[in-house]
Parts: sequence; C-alpha cells; structure tokens
Amino acid sequence: MLVSPGVALTEARSEWPASAEEMQRYVETIPGSKARFEMVPIPAGAFAMGSPEKEPGRANDEGPQHQVTIRAFWMQALEVTWDEYDLFAFSKDLAKDRAISTPDNRSAADAVTYPTPPYADESFGYGKGKQPAISMTQHAAMEYCRWLSAKTGKTYRLPTEAEWEYACRAGTKTAYSFGDGARTLGEYAWYTDNSDSAPHVGGKKKPNAWGLYDLHGNVAEWCIDRYDKDFYGTFKTRDPAIAPVLLPTERRYPHVVRGGSWDDDAGLLRSAARRSSRADWSKRDPQRPQSIWWHTEAIMVGFRVVRPFEEQENLKGLRSKITRQSPD
Repeated sequence: MLVSPGVALTEARSEWPASAEEMQRYVETIPGSKARFEMVPIPAGAFAMGSPEKEPGRANDEGPQHQVTIRAFWMQALEVTWDEYDLFAFSKDLAKDRAISTPDNRSAADAVTYPTPPYADESFGYGKGKQPAISMTQHAAMEYCRWLSAKTGKTYRLPTEAEWEYACRAGTKTAYSFGDGARTLGEYAWYTDNSDSAPHVGGKKKPNAWGLYDLHGNVAEWCIDRYDKDFYGTFKTRDPAIAPVLLPTERRYPHVVRGGSWDDDAGLLRSAARRSSRADWSKRDPQRPQSIWWHTEAIMVGFRVVRPFEEQENLKGLRSKITRQSPD
C-alpha cells in the first residue's frame, strides 16, 4: 500500500511556510491562448476525513473517520472547461507533435501523451466553450495536468482525495459545506432536482466558504487516488495522517471520483461521499482494447486542478502508468 511518508506533525508544519502574501488568488492564462482560469489558495490544516456513523446517506466506505493533515495548495475555482481541455485534446498546435509521436501516441518532444479521437461526441450534446469538460478518463485528466504543467512552468495535478474533501468542507464538519440538511442544496449545486438533466456553466451557484464553486454537484471530479473501499480503515483514528494518498497503478479501474453530479441525488453530493470508476463506464466503446482517453458512459465526470505550494515527495513527477495494454 502506497501512502504519504509518515513524517511527524511538527516536521510537516515546518515545511509549510506559506504566508498570506505567497498564497494569493491568481488567474492563469494558458500560454498561446485566451483560455483563463482562477486558482484559489487553500491553507494548510487538519480535519476529520470521512463521515460520522449517524450521518444520513452514509456509505460504509466513508469510515471510520480519521484525522488528516493537509499541506497548503491552490485549487481551481471552477471545473476545467472545454475551452481549456480542447487546447490539450484537439488543438491544431498539436498536429506537429502527433506527427512525430511514438506508437502509444507520446510526443517525442516532451513525453506528454495526447488523446486519440473519441468514438462518439465527447460533449454528448451538452455544448462546449465554458461548459465543464466531461467523459475523459482519469488517465486523460492526469495527462492534461502534465501538459498544463509543461505549458505554464507550474506544477498542476489532480487533487488527492484528502485534499479534495478538505477543500470541499472549507472548515466545516457538516454533511455539506453549508450545513447538514439538503433543503438549501439547490443554492449551491446542480443535481437531479434542479439540473434539467444536464451539466451547467460553472460558477452559477453559491461558492463554499473558501470561494470554490460546484464542488457539490454539476460534474463529479477525478482525484489522483486509486479507490479502495477499506482504505480509511488503515489509519489510526487519533494520530493525524500527513497528506495521505493511495497512488494509482497501471490498472484502469477503480479510481476515486468525488462531489456528485447533475445526474445524482442529494446524498451523493455530501462532502464525504465517495464513488469509484468502473469498467462499464466504457461499455459502449466497441474498440479493443477500449480507449484509455474517453468514457462512453461517464457523461457526469470531469475534474479540476490543484497546484501544491510545496509538493509532497511521493507525488513529485507522478504520471499515469496506464497504457493501451493496461488491464481493467
């Protein structure tokens, strides 16, 4: 089992010198384009990860609750849009790279891999532009982050599951970032009761206390972690785990998806709710082997990026290990 190094809590805090001046909101413009996105500072801190046993809607994989300490990082205010993702997946600027790519579609110039054409309409008719990008695999989301890092010179990646929940909670201990009941969920989230069966342009609902939009609902979001329903049971409930992550392997499934979506009921939008990716998310893909870039059924899944203030050792240089030969 691969988790973060067990450094002492006092040592971990001494490595996180982020000051108010260093951790400011900023806007990133993807070089060579007009696509822009905002990054929100998330302070270092500790929280109880998972849900209490009596929380309505709780699933067994949400416990036991355990203490987790998180390093400072920035998180994208909104989910990645098609305006951003299309620069990676379909830009004409990539034609030269693709022309000299290796058999696994890897650019000879920078070792970033690029998506093969999707089997069907990757937007599923919901529109592009500022709509959240959907239907990409976790491998594709990780490769987008490597491409974005190379473009900007900053380290961008998917959030760990612990970082995602910490940012979603924004200091709260309730079922949602705004309280325990779902009565006002529609003010913060797109879900089955108000979405009209479609994702929506981000930022139309209220943000959480840290200024992050659509962590509840709209599109569910990829995390770095490999999914294990028993992972929480490996931690001591009282001793804080420092920046935990269950590193992905070469297997295509399962990986962690968080936040719930426009196609989910309220219970799956809770801060602690977990979901795992499955092979049947590509059941209509007739290709053999099936695409490692696109899902034909995961129309509710997208992602957002984070940028660590100081990267933890076991995530430095991390890249997806999945290839076309990877087993399910």
